[in-house]
Amino acid sequence: MRTLRQPRNGSQRAGRFTMAVAGACFAICVTTGAPRLAADASGKSAALPPDNPFAVVSGLPFQTPPFDKFKNEHFKPAFLAGMKEQLDEMKAIAGQKAEPTFENTIVAIEKSGSLLTRVAAVFDSLTSAHKNSGLQDIETELAPVRTAHADNILLNRPLFQRVEKLWQNKDSLGLTEEQSELLKEHYERFLRAGAKLTDEQQGRIRSINEQLSKLETKFEENLLAITKERAVVVDTAAELDGMTPAEIAAAADAAKERGLEGKYLLQIQNTTRVPILTSLNNRAVRQRVWEASAYRGLGRNGGVDNRAVVLEIAQLRAEKAAALGYANHAAYKLQSQLARTPEKARKLLTDLVPGVMEKVKEEARDLEAMIRESGETHKLAPWDWEYYSEKVGKKRFDVDEAQVKPYFKLDTVLKDGVFFTMNKLYGISFRERTDLPVYQKEVRVFDVLDKDGSQIGLFYADYFKRDTKRGGAWMTNFVEQSKLLNQKPVVVNCLNIPLPAEGEPPLISFDNVTTLFHEMGHGVHGLFSDVTYPTVAGANTPRDFVEFPSTFEEDWAIQPEILANYAKHYQTGEPIQKELLDKVIRSKKHNKGFETLEYLSAALLDLEWHSLTSDQIPDDVEAFEAEVLKKAGVDHPAVPPRYKSAYFAHIWGGGYSAGYYAYLASEVLAADAFAHMMEHGGCTAQNGESFRREILSRGSSRDPMKSYKAFRGKEPTVDALLIRRGLK
Repeated sequence: MRTLRQPRNGSQRAGRFTMAVAGACFAICVTTGAPRLAADASGKSAALPPDNPFAVVSGLPFQTPPFDKFKNEHFKPAFLAGMKEQLDEMKAIAGQKAEPTFENTIVAIEKSGSLLTRVAAVFDSLTSAHKNSGLQDIETELAPVRTAHADNILLNRPLFQRVEKLWQNKDSLGLTEEQSELLKEHYERFLRAGAKLTDEQQGRIRSINEQLSKLETKFEENLLAITKERAVVVDTAAELDGMTPAEIAAAADAAKERGLEGKYLLQIQNTTRVPILTSLNNRAVRQRVWEASAYRGLGRNGGVDNRAVVLEIAQLRAEKAAALGYANHAAYKLQSQLARTPEKARKLLTDLVPGVMEKVKEEARDLEAMIRESGETHKLAPWDWEYYSEKVGKKRFDVDEAQVKPYFKLDTVLKDGVFFTMNKLYGISFRERTDLPVYQKEVRVFDVLDKDGSQIGLFYADYFKRDTKRGGAWMTNFVEQSKLLNQKPVVVNCLNIPLPAEGEPPLISFDNVTTLFHEMGHGVHGLFSDVTYPTVAGANTPRDFVEFPSTFEEDWAIQPEILANYAKHYQTGEPIQKELLDKVIRSKKHNKGFETLEYLSAALLDLEWHSLTSDQIPDDVEAFEAEVLKKAGVDHPAVPPRYKSAYFAHIWGGGYSAGYYAYLASEVLAADAFAHMMEHGGCTAQNGESFRREILSRGSSRDPMKSYKAFRGKEPTVDALLIRRGLK
């Protein structure tokens, strides 16, 4: 019974965790007494008409979805049929007369839900990357139904009793390390769902889960609406002074698409910061853009208001945690993570606060000096920070975004940067193909080939921003790797790079360069998975470990030998000059106080929301937020949290509730691992093979910290992290 991941937000992997579950592609009769799956020997579902493309396993390479065949009307019947099939399978497993064995119970659960897995993988990807109104209606309608389906499995007492009996006798079962981890995962899922509660208590848990599924879906729908609502309309090109001609043309195109011919549309993104603020010379327009971003979801001027949704989610999560025997939602969520407790996660964050605040004060003094040097007298405001930081960086390092962007053409960065690095480290190569259907015209597909020429799986690249796509960047699976199910991985990376004006090449910021490397780290985590059972495959790891491989890959983007290979002028093909290259690398240490503080603020905000008991939920979202930041000593007037409460997608609509700290925890691992690799030769095949073998291939088939120590030889320290963030 595996958890189907929603895509992960940002360099952030986020998403609502829905119980969908392991899929079988073929009818497999497990050991004596075990149930037979509902699919026949061809993988065909008996519950769907043959004209529904979900009725059969895809015949395309690696079972990749036939996106050209899906219509909105296919999803609901496929979901309902898939849930019925799986409940029948679970009923058969629970009702066996034979004593429970690992094969007839745990393996049978892993093989269940073939149809449901197929439809959920496609649907959850489309509702994140290319949602239309029809899909949104289906999502809203089925969210509580899917949640009830999960409860029907995890609160099934006879099924749990079989799993519990295996757990009690685990030491005598002769299990492999992977099987032991799988049994533990299933047993703890049942426990954490409330399998041991009374019927009355389980009834309340079911009700809470249903309400939460509706509210979390509503929050995500609101965010999509807010993206359109909060875009800033500018009347004249003169107000966009500082932007490049290509950026101004793209803003004109975006306005035209909205029916605003002759005007310019500046779109906000998922985070509080907006990249365009680095270059806009018009301070009034900068303020409008920043406020559109920072005040979204608060119902201002009759707009979308997420505050009531936030408060109700927090209330219900706190009540559910108490019903399950936990002090609060944070204690409930972190028990299964590497951190184990909210106190340990909080300490990881707060230990950095004094040093970070000193760094921020130093940076603020530099910006204030630059304001005066520019002939201005105004105080430093949030909409000024990135603008003047860019000026300070340009003065200090003699480099700015406009100077650098021509060297970062998207396709060159992808092929000569990301793919080049993956080849040097892991020996793999990417071969583009155009014969497979995609769900949107800009999506690209690549065969992923191992060093011996054999095919590992498929990689989809969906990089451009659109109104039907939620904010951020993420990776997810269309097909999960599993030896049990004879499946190879099919993964997708999604970003939100602005589309260039027609006829212009896509030149990207260095932040997006880093994000490409980051998301490919998630990609190879899925592609290199080499386990038997889908529940423990690929990136199905604790939240405070899952961002480790992706953050680790980021640092290759600024290694001189890597950067020089892809940083080439899009018109002349000339490689970036060494002097400019050196400046780019040095400039990456710039503004680290700001970047760290905005992250710490958001992570602490997340933990405090989810450390409340049900009778501590506040009435005022904004007042609570201000109180938390002040109490933690991170309330700098010019540095807001990376995400404010009303649009914090990770924690209210996503899977990072009480877990946003995980980026820092993962970065500790990433920085330590990267430093270790650099001490032993850098970007070499030998280092890559070790990282692939001990980290990327393992998923959760063994304890993640065991995997780290197998690679590194010991547990990490924070030293490399402090250096990475320019704090030491």
